[in-house]
Amino acid sequence: MLEVRALARLDLFRVDLDLGRGERVSVEGASGVGKSQLLRAIADLDPNSGRVRLDGADRTAMSGPAWRGRVVYLASEAGWWSPRVAEHFEGADCRRRAADLVPRLGLDEAALDWPVSRLSSGERQRLALVRALVREPRVLLLDEPTANLDEKTTAAVETLLAEIAAAGTAMAVVTHSPDQATRLVDRRLRLADGRLDAIEDAR
Repeated sequence: MLEVRALARLDLFRVDLDLGRGERVSVEGASGVGKSQLLRAIADLDPNSGRVRLDGADRTAMSGPAWRGRVVYLASEAGWWSPRVAEHFEGADCRRRAADLVPRLGLDEAALDWPVSRLSSGERQRLALVRALVREPRVLLLDEPTANLDEKTTAAVETLLAEIAAAGTAMAVVTHSPDQATRLVDRRLRLADGRLDAIEDAR
């Protein structure tokens, strides 16, 4: 499904990675080793070299926005470019999908009509996840998706992500929590010294 070969960014890493349909991997490692930069490189958000293919199609064969619609990166602190939440969910289908997901994450459906300035950091994080999911990505790149959430809400996010993966979306998740990695993913990987290596089977 996703094939990454000799992907490099500055002198941080040079890695290979394969992700199958619905497969989930963690990307772990010390602070500053390039975990977030790796996800951003896969999404083609920063200058990088190497080959990345999705379902046999090279990312150079499509526009950046088209690629990032299929391979969606969610930052640990996602940006908001309009003052109201609703303006980030354009179209009736998008809004309907968002309304279905919002209560799953412990949010009031009315939050879709709130100003962004009203949102707590945890609400922003969960709504940014909803914003990513309504795009129905083939691959989801998640950077610390539960960092600002309590235990109950973290469990809700992990349950939803497991369901999305079961439906076929592949995921790479940056996390500093070995416990979360064990719960959430199929393979645990560590980025260190510019290399991406297996830690152990998560199951």
